[in-house]
Amino acid sequence: MLEEKALAAERAIEEALAAPGEACVTSSFQAECMALIHMLTARRPEIPVLFLDTGYHFAETYAYRDRMAAQLGLNLVNLLPRLTVPEQEGQFGILHQTDPGRCCEMRKVEPLFSGLEAYDIWFTGLRRDQSPTRAHLKVSDTFRLPSGKEMLKVSPLADWTSADVWAYLKRAGIPVLPLYERGYTSIGCEPCTALPFDPDNPRSGRWGGQKLECGIHIQAR
Repeated sequence: MLEEKALAAERAIEEALAAPGEACVTSSFQAECMALIHMLTARRPEIPVLFLDTGYHFAETYAYRDRMAAQLGLNLVNLLPRLTVPEQEGQFGILHQTDPGRCCEMRKVEPLFSGLEAYDIWFTGLRRDQSPTRAHLKVSDTFRLPSGKEMLKVSPLADWTSADVWAYLKRAGIPVLPLYERGYTSIGCEPCTALPFDPDNPRSGRWGGQKLECGIHIQAR
């Protein structure tokens, strides 16, 4: 089954890469991101790997990002918010406590959508079983940025399970973010990431259960 899914993902990648325009992949350096990066860089080693550097990530995430970027020779592009953490907290207080939606908007959504303007094809490691909000995820779809620009959004691992991802990484010999060993199943910014409280929802530990998405995968209106 994994072989079939891997072949289907590789076909989706190759079809997208054959389309005109510049391609990129976003990565939080979680397990599915590493599986996707492994497939993509085998075909296009220089593809930009966009990382949202919010300033609030776990120290382990930063260390793992740097280690894997060096080990795999990644073309890492760190996308930064307009304000540093001290600047934001000085002006608005601790938004991840008082208004996590606004914090995500400022530190994730705005930097990503600005960074994506340079590209035409966006690869993501999204999977349908990650969350109820992703249950109807398409492998390939059109995504419109707030500017009105439309791009091809490709999620080659859409029908993969967590077990598929881990089996692929084991076969490829790719180490995973050490935070998984502590029981985390979905890893974002440290202040808004906890151990999952719902065993059937890997993202239930995000944002204290107040929401399931930061907004970067939501179409502009």
